[in-house]
Amino acid sequence: MTIPELYKLFLKYPNITTDSRKITENSIFWALRGENFNGNKFAESALNSGAIYAIIDDKDYRKSDRTILVNNSLETLQQLANYHKKKLNIPILALTGTNGKTTTKELINSVLSTQYKVKATQGNFNNHIGVPLTILSLNKTTEIGIVEMGANHPGEINILCEIAEPDFGLITNIGKAHLEGFGSFEGVIETKAELYKHILKNKGTIFFNSDNPLLNDINKGNKTVSYGKNPDTYLKGKIISSNPFLSVEIETFEGIKTEINTKLIGAYNFENILAAACIGDFFNISVQNIKKAVEKYTPSNNRSQIIKTKNNTIILDAYNANPSSMQLSAENFVNLNYQNKILILGDMYELGKYSEEEHKKVIISASEYLKKHSDIKEIFFIGKYFKNAADNIKTNSEIKYFNSTEEIETYIQNKTYNNYTFFIKGSRAVKLETLINYIS
Repeated sequence: MTIPELYKLFLKYPNITTDSRKITENSIFWALRGENFNGNKFAESALNSGAIYAIIDDKDYRKSDRTILVNNSLETLQQLANYHKKKLNIPILALTGTNGKTTTKELINSVLSTQYKVKATQGNFNNHIGVPLTILSLNKTTEIGIVEMGANHPGEINILCEIAEPDFGLITNIGKAHLEGFGSFEGVIETKAELYKHILKNKGTIFFNSDNPLLNDINKGNKTVSYGKNPDTYLKGKIISSNPFLSVEIETFEGIKTEINTKLIGAYNFENILAAACIGDFFNISVQNIKKAVEKYTPSNNRSQIIKTKNNTIILDAYNANPSSMQLSAENFVNLNYQNKILILGDMYELGKYSEEEHKKVIISASEYLKKHSDIKEIFFIGKYFKNAADNIKTNSEIKYFNSTEEIETYIQNKTYNNYTFFIKGSRAVKLETLINYIS
């Protein structure tokens, strides 16, 4: 079956699912393969559960005329998404970056949604499967599409751009993440820059942080709209306070100023807010609506959440971690105006040969925190990478190491904390969010 023929079916039944456990009536089940699963095996059960068609790429599972065989299910899904994008002909904003891309995407969505019908990537569903599904979730009522793009290997942003063909682009920042897959920091830079190259080819527009020298360096030849502290930018801003919630002032190119009091923690969110405000102003969102949208946004899903327990406060930022985000968020926390502070830092994953070096840097920085800040009472490191990196590093007695999250759970259960503020940060795989159940 050709892509145009599949597209006619999709227009009639526009609900696609790749999970046979989440079938809805008259949806299309798309059988995908992975390292540990073969979606073709579930095609028949999906049809029995209410799917109208099942797209498969293994002829052994073709059981009825409602089972459509293609050469490669994933590639067909991506081609269908690209075909759909061309048919819709609506502006697509793509964003990528090492840190802050999901928060920035949600802020942009909140701002643009005040005056447009917007569809954005759900959660961090930003890979070779998530991007085509996001494109296919757009419809003729959608006025702007926002597509988040993630990558952990060279060339991935290029592939995602070929699917989405974005008209506008944004790189939040470029830092040390997924070094194992990229091979080096230079590999990260090259891959993220693929977005700029696609925007240039499509004669689109780049939104970029003019305060970031690296983004300035790789941004060659594109039409740009800038934001930052520099007075020459399209939209400029400054931090008013960040203890703990961030308050900023923005000023549009026309000189209109407004103060925004957010529910976001950390000065590192300043550039995310400016990006959303800049894009909003570019798309003619009023300053009042920008302010309203940013102020109502509340972080969730273990991203910079403040949790009040009976006796203590927790700042939970355990969605993910890399050297860049670990440094920024830890430094922000130690400078907050709290009396009794405890840092709980978990392993950073996918760093490959750079892992020991980067974990050592965090440990050394932690020792410096204790010297400079008397209000820091303890620092806990969790995981094998921190444990291995600690060899031959002399640290304070207030620094403790745990092999696993379960070990520190036991430790915390046997301690009494009252009027403390905990900062919890680590890679998703460490599952540090479970600690909130053990801090009273």
